[in-house]
Amino acid sequence: MGLFDFFKKKETAPEAQEALDKGLEKTKDGFFNKITKAVAGKSSVDDEVLDNLEEVLVTSDVGVGTTLKIIKRIEERVARDKYLSTSELNFLLRDEIQLLLSENNSNDFRQFEYGDHKPYVIMVVGVNGVGKTTTIGKLAHKLKEANLKVVLGAADTFRAAAVDQLKLWGERVGVRVVAQPMGSDPASVAFDTLQSAVANGEDVVIIDTAGRLHNKIGLMNELGKIKQVMQKVVPNAPHEILLVLDASTGQNAFEQCKQFTEATDVNALAITKLDGTAKGGVVIGISDQFKIPVKYIGVGEKINDLQLFDKKEFVNSLFK
Repeated sequence: MGLFDFFKKKETAPEAQEALDKGLEKTKDGFFNKITKAVAGKSSVDDEVLDNLEEVLVTSDVGVGTTLKIIKRIEERVARDKYLSTSELNFLLRDEIQLLLSENNSNDFRQFEYGDHKPYVIMVVGVNGVGKTTTIGKLAHKLKEANLKVVLGAADTFRAAAVDQLKLWGERVGVRVVAQPMGSDPASVAFDTLQSAVANGEDVVIIDTAGRLHNKIGLMNELGKIKQVMQKVVPNAPHEILLVLDASTGQNAFEQCKQFTEATDVNALAITKLDGTAKGGVVIGISDQFKIPVKYIGVGEKINDLQLFDKKEFVNSLFK
């Protein structure tokens, strides 16, 4: 069974949708308050409304580049249709954002399967404080509930707190954690984790890594070494390099994404803490700017509040 199928099976659509709606409340409220002000006193979409809308999108952390794309598309629709009322603007904006996300995320996670990879290896990267270890714990919980055997590797050996936190999640979720003393070589931890996963016939390995954005060369070397060592045990590992970003950091999340994508081959994104911020627009902007699929979103603190990202549901919830 694919991971997406499991998410849908365990969380009935109403439960998942309710969590998503609640998680996006702050973003939605801020977004629509700004749009209401942008069109105040106007009956049709003119240049002034478009200028105001551009400001709304930028200040909602959609990002300048993505905002300009959206505005250009709406301008083309206005020119083609000759007249658009401001009441139609929300529907038009929703459609254009959905279209943009569809273009950027060619991967359709409804079909996500592990295929022939066993163990399937996920290396998780991201700066400290973005919810990296919590995301790993919640993901391990989802996978374990799908009857997959999961093992976690505590390769963030620079902070004792990181190893301890991962061990706590392991205990809470009921999955094995491979760890070494603080200061150990992260690549050695990753090697041990994969070796034991192969020996135990485990399905999924999730490797936590240090959340330091030191100089890019150091980061590249460290992550590169971890990858090389893992490939001695499992060729082509890691199959997924998951970058965790905190939505509440807004534009700073763009910079972190830039740094990590230059340092390693990130092929999936998890955007956390959407429930605690009005900056949910970063999901749209980061997806567009970096052409990397957003795979998971965190919409709350509960253990089940990690969801597979569904672009249509996300945008519908934002405009509900």
